Amino acid sequence: MMRPHDLRLRLLAVFAALLVFTPVQGLAPAATGVVAVLALYAARRQAIAWKRLFHLEGFLILLLITLPFTVPGAELFRLGPWVASAEGFARALALACKVTASVLLISLLFASVEVLSLGAALRGLHVPEMLVRLFVAVVRYLGLIQSEFRRLHESMRARAFVPRSGRHTWRSYGYLLGMLLVRAMERAERVEEAMRLRGYSGRFPQTHLPAPSAADWLALVGWVAGAALLLGWDAIWMN
Repeated sequence: MMRPHDLRLRLLAVFAALLVFTPVQGLAPAATGVVAVLALYAARRQAIAWKRLFHLEGFLILLLITLPFTVPGAELFRLGPWVASAEGFARALALACKVTASVLLISLLFASVEVLSLGAALRGLHVPEMLVRLFVAVVRYLGLIQSEFRRLHESMRARAFVPRSGRHTWRSYGYLLGMLLVRAMERAERVEEAMRLRGYSGRFPQTHLPAPSAADWLALVGWVAGAALLLGWDAIWMN
């Protein structure tokens, strides 16, 4: 399936497709969604961001462990007084498939997009200027804050700091977060001064975006139609 080249329609396509795909409850339609997204990766020969996915899968594994014990249904197995149901396990798998497919889809369409281009597309969709500025600043400078955190943590380790569960450890992490906040505020002030020296007046310059092509509109309809087919299949599956 072709993705829209216009970032405004690409944002709308992802939002609409995920909005339609979210109510899916059946395991087979949800798993088909994952397979479809993986097929798109293979068709575009794009690598999967496994590191980002592994952080997500850790939460999903916890969900797979706990949810079967909270949903009533046919007994799958028993651990002492707790009974795991087959319905709960199927629901946990379906939820894991939906979350995985959603994250992979967003990564597929926006992994290589520049943050400024994405900000321009958000402004083209009439997203409030304050939210766009906040989004662009957070994405652009999050890596710098992470680097600052690593440097501060390395300096603690150089002073023989060993994390434990005592009061000293929690106090040290509190100092670390406080120093990180101070460094972030100082960097934000320097960035603001540099922007004002370059003529920044509180608003990003608005560039005129060309009208989307007919192919982009067709791709938008295709993404939404694909999600709608899965939702329709799910309605038949659940009945």
